Amino acid sequence: MTETSPIRTAEDAARYIRERDIPYVKVGVFDTDGIMRGKYMARDKFLSALEKGFGFCDVVLGWDSNDQLYDNVTLTGWHTAYPDAEVRVVPESMRTIPFEENVPLFLAEFAGAHEAACPRGTLRRVLDRAASHGYGVMSAVEFEFFVFDETPHSVREKKYKNLTNITPGFYGYSMLRSSVHAEFYQELLDTARLMDFEIEGLHTETGPGVLEAAIRVDSALAAADKAALFKTYTKILAQRRGWMATFMAKWSKDWPGQSGHIHCSLTKDGKGVFHDASKPHGISDTMRWWIGGQQALLPELLAMVACTVNSYTRLIPGFWAPTDATWGIENRTCALRAIPGSEKSQRVEFRIAAADINPYIALAAAIGAGLWGIENRIEPDAPVVGNSYAKKHPAKRQLPRTLWDSAQRLKASKAARSLFGDTFVDHYAATREWEEREFRRAITDWEMERYFEII
Repeated sequence: MTETSPIRTAEDAARYIRERDIPYVKVGVFDTDGIMRGKYMARDKFLSALEKGFGFCDVVLGWDSNDQLYDNVTLTGWHTAYPDAEVRVVPESMRTIPFEENVPLFLAEFAGAHEAACPRGTLRRVLDRAASHGYGVMSAVEFEFFVFDETPHSVREKKYKNLTNITPGFYGYSMLRSSVHAEFYQELLDTARLMDFEIEGLHTETGPGVLEAAIRVDSALAAADKAALFKTYTKILAQRRGWMATFMAKWSKDWPGQSGHIHCSLTKDGKGVFHDASKPHGISDTMRWWIGGQQALLPELLAMVACTVNSYTRLIPGFWAPTDATWGIENRTCALRAIPGSEKSQRVEFRIAAADINPYIALAAAIGAGLWGIENRIEPDAPVVGNSYAKKHPAKRQLPRTLWDSAQRLKASKAARSLFGDTFVDHYAATREWEEREFRRAITDWEMERYFEII
């Protein structure tokens, strides 16, 4: 939905298209890695898709971010001959794209046999579980991202070395930097507002060409849509300007990683349930159990949040990213930060997440773990006071150190299978194993520099 086109149903969408005699629309679905895959669709075909759904080659769930085919999944592959998957259009997701003469954009999600592995569908099922307990979930995501004065051609020609950031130096919260590049900031803010992923705050972070954006809070499924669209269209706007934006967890050993922090709270009958003024720090029993579930399951669900090999380069002490499943009150050295406030504002920040997340899958993990904690009344450890990096934590709180290890923990997790289903867990874990295997095939610069001559 946009400010000018309040679409709620397939009938609304069809009427909108017909009344404006729109010849084409864009339809997109987010894959396992959070990459938007889609196409232009002629009006008549789209109107039929609104009513009956449409077919989309299921290779979208059978390949990686580099379009290389998985050889270890059962959902799709050469053994199934890559048939079309059923896909349904989400009418209420419609936006118009301001720099494409307001062509409508609709999100879609996999249906039928492929729904169980669909990222958006997985989050929706978790939210249905919350609703069965009477809970609504409010969420917001904030991203850090580096911007470079480079193009897709130049980064390849340079082999991703000696890249030029749009600005040098540190300059966190710099009015100087944001004013010099005001046109880009304004275009991003305006596009986000017009396409319904409104940015609540946008500023420079500490580092060369790094920005941070906080996306406005919404119900969790809408928040995931907004976060996924934000990443996609930030990259689009940068490239249209001759720049590039990266959402890697960590692009350089010389700079801190890029976060993708997730904020969540629960409501019941329209009122927040995390706040209880009679309890220490105003933390209600429900919020405490939510934290307990997230803390307990974080080592098992980490692959759903730290989803790339690169994610684990960020999870080292002293770089604003946690290394254990810890929590604290307003403590940014912990994986989970309880943020006291009013009945409306009190929430938990899931600080383990980096900018490389698939928002649907990461939110499913964060919310699913919290719900599991409430359902089982899981008590968290005592909150960490002071620097969590400097303290020794129980072995059960240690996070897996590699993507491969995280995938093994996910596969073995009974809680994950209960929350997300066997099909999702098996398929997703296999894709993360593939990702680690692809990395192991590479010969890194570090290896060449260290071993070529001397070993």
